[in-house]
Amino acid sequence: MIEQEMDFENRIVSPDYSASQDEAELSLRPKSLDEYIGQEKVKENLRIYITAACQRKESLDHVLLYGPPGLGKTTLAGIIAREMGVNLRVTSGPAIEKQGDLVAILTSLEEGDVLFIDEIHRLSRNVEEILYPAMEDFSLDIIIGKGPSARSIRLDVPHFTLVGATTRSGQLTAPLRDRFGVLMRLELYTPEQLAEIVMRSAGILGIPIDRDGALEIASRSRGTPRIANRLLKRVRDIAQVEFDGKINEKTASAALSRFEIDELGLDDFDRKMLQTIIVNYSGGPVGLDTLAAAIGEESVTIEDVYEPYLMQIGFLTRTARGRCVTKLAYDHLGIQFGTESAQQTMF
Repeated sequence: MIEQEMDFENRIVSPDYSASQDEAELSLRPKSLDEYIGQEKVKENLRIYITAACQRKESLDHVLLYGPPGLGKTTLAGIIAREMGVNLRVTSGPAIEKQGDLVAILTSLEEGDVLFIDEIHRLSRNVEEILYPAMEDFSLDIIIGKGPSARSIRLDVPHFTLVGATTRSGQLTAPLRDRFGVLMRLELYTPEQLAEIVMRSAGILGIPIDRDGALEIASRSRGTPRIANRLLKRVRDIAQVEFDGKINEKTASAALSRFEIDELGLDDFDRKMLQTIIVNYSGGPVGLDTLAAAIGEESVTIEDVYEPYLMQIGFLTRTARGRCVTKLAYDHLGIQFGTESAQQTMF
């Protein structure tokens, strides 16, 4: 077994958002659809929906954004509110523990406001039921009292736009999903698109960088803007201390190699996970729970964070019997394809 202990939040290639992000990172968020790079189909459709709603002087229909973490769902919610000229209220599914919490949020909204609920699939069922009439009829059904004396009252809430974001759209209940009028999937970015984002961020942060340096960072960012911006700032530190301060291809490559991030964006944990499957389970198939126990990581983290990118680049496959490593991964790791030769290569 290959033992690996790692704080997931501290992975430099982690796409998850941390509440401790500094103001500089927050300032990198684009403020309008014109500034937003990539996701062209999503932007084109959103522009039409927003323009039409503004012309009718109505609130935008409820929007569900889904896809891997770090692709800009929170940013898009802010852009929607700004383009509509209304306020943005931000919360998350796990933060809304009781029905009263959601009632307090909904009743404090103003006409046309955007309510953004991140990880909306993690709403509890009793809280979710409050949302149904609020989304459809802009009203709340509240039960006052208990037993025979209990009575129901209906409260009106302002017309608002709910923007829900989730990395696991399959876990949304059908009644909730059906109440969203606009469903949009965000896709992983190409290296060229990420290079544009890196160049834009470098300009905001005042980091001297050339196109080749930006492309080197982009190619190792796992198709995710959040990771690209994080790597940019770490490469800046290396360039400032050990080079002339300017980021070019050579500087970026040297810095990212120090972080053990290879040319495809895999870090040490990715490689050891693949090696665990190859060495301990002959390349697979291996069940998700078994793999999670072997590498000391949560099943949901493997499924939501590590697997999507490894599957995207063709290194990992899911079958009915479990996860399997492909020949592409063997070649990338420098391991000869085949069980016995793989173990001999590793040990």
